[in-house]
Amino acid sequence: MIVVPEPGSKKYDTRRARLRKDAERAGVSDQDANAVANESLQEDERWRSRGPKTERGRGPKGERPENA
Repeated sequence: MIVVPEPGSKKYDTRRARLRKDAERAGVSDQDANAVANESLQEDERWRSRGPKTERGRGPKGERPENA
C-alpha cells in the first residue's frame, strides 16, 4: 500500500511551500504564487484528495449518494 500525501497534510504543505517559493523566484507576484502552487499540485493526481476514509466522513446516511 502506497501512502500518498493529501491536501492539508504536512508533506502537502511542505511541497506547496517549495512550489510557491519557486514561483516567486520565477517572477510570479507574491500574491499569485500561492494560487500557482495550489494549481500545480491539484493537477497532479498523486496530490489530490481521495475522498472520505470512513462511512462517517461521507456525511449523513440519508444524504449519501446510493452508488458511492
